[in-house]
Amino acid sequence: MKEIFHRTSVRNYQEKQVEEEKITMLLKAAMAAPSAGNQQPWEFIVVENPAALKDLSKASPYAGCVAKAPMAIVALGDKNRFRFEENWQMDLSAAVENILLEADHLGLGAVWLGIAPLSERMEAVSELFHLSDNLIPFAVIPCGYPVTEVQQQKRYDEARIHYIK
Repeated sequence: MKEIFHRTSVRNYQEKQVEEEKITMLLKAAMAAPSAGNQQPWEFIVVENPAALKDLSKASPYAGCVAKAPMAIVALGDKNRFRFEENWQMDLSAAVENILLEADHLGLGAVWLGIAPLSERMEAVSELFHLSDNLIPFAVIPCGYPVTEVQQQKRYDEARIHYIK
């Protein structure tokens, strides 16, 4: 799967809206992620409103790129769906990675901006969207068409591999 090796963090986007069909594919990819006991503890907010994107960009010191993105997905954990509470962050991580890979596949660029477990970031997102107590902000994924061509990642390092035979 070439997207695994091609995907990189993209923080600069063209002034072009992401088509609804592509947003749907991003969300379908997220929900196809593996999940502990199939609990699927996720909810997603799709943010396309420029004022909301600007406000969301203040949720983290590293989220400035959200203000200029055409859209962002906010990944949330839903406590009401926790059957294996200790695994919800792993489940959401798999969902976010699927979004990143699907974005690359669709010719889009995206970046994973961590929100959980940092309480000040989680509170900022909760307040911005008036989230109910059962919803836990996990990550923000701004997404759009990259300004520059995405460069293939080269991270393979044999020195980090250890065999026990």
